[in-house]
Amino acid sequence: MVTFVATPIGNLKDITLRALEVLRGADVIFCEDTRHTLRLLNAYGIKKPLLACHKFNEEAAAEKIVERALAGEEVAVLSDAGMPVISDPGNAVCRALQRAGVPYTVAPGATAFACALVLAGMDASKFTFLGFLPNKKGEKLRFLEKYKALDTTLLFHSAPQDVDDDIAAMAEAFGDRPACAVREITKIHEESRPFTLAAGLDGEKRGEYVLVVAGAAERENPLNALPPAEHIRHYMAQGLDKKEALKRAARDRGVSKSALYPYTIEEE
Repeated sequence: MVTFVATPIGNLKDITLRALEVLRGADVIFCEDTRHTLRLLNAYGIKKPLLACHKFNEEAAAEKIVERALAGEEVAVLSDAGMPVISDPGNAVCRALQRAGVPYTVAPGATAFACALVLAGMDASKFTFLGFLPNKKGEKLRFLEKYKALDTTLLFHSAPQDVDDDIAAMAEAFGDRPACAVREITKIHEESRPFTLAAGLDGEKRGEYVLVVAGAAERENPLNALPPAEHIRHYMAQGLDKKEALKRAARDRGVSKSALYPYTIEEE
């Protein structure tokens, strides 16, 4: 069996009991950085063979993982922090396992963007996680343009050296919006700082960030400013029959068709 194992995103105590069980029972561990994973294993007295699986060798590592799993070995797959695959290596491994018909599972745990959503205190009823932005400004703007109309809270990963440029690109693409910068999650210097995209985030940037940005504000339909009868006539002038015009106007205003029906009588 192959198990993707979530690891702590800062505080080593955030490892789960099941994750430790999987790591202790593994024949081999594939990880993003063997030195980083070795520190985690040493903290819990675990000694296992470590092999690299990072963005530069993921395809080759995926083949090895498939081979080991088909040979009956217990294989654990880790990234440096959080859930493998989520803004980390692992997608190619999943695809290789599926092609080969090899079953795999997940030992869940800490995930940075979910923690950041809680710490930011922004709307969590619906959200969209977009990971890291592209490096070049033009590519950032083209990427952001696709999501500027979303009314969900948006979450991005950002390295400290990229934070200012990422925020500037968001301000250019989205206009001014409330936002929050969350960093050093679960660590001693954990911090959640509200700001606006137009003002930017002041101060020195240290640690890995999750940038939480408010979604697009709902735009008022200008037709709703018309008297109800004129609203209905607007759609009838476009060629719709009275029934369909009534339906459209009611949908625009967020009311029932029966609430607007009296205004259609004068059209008869």
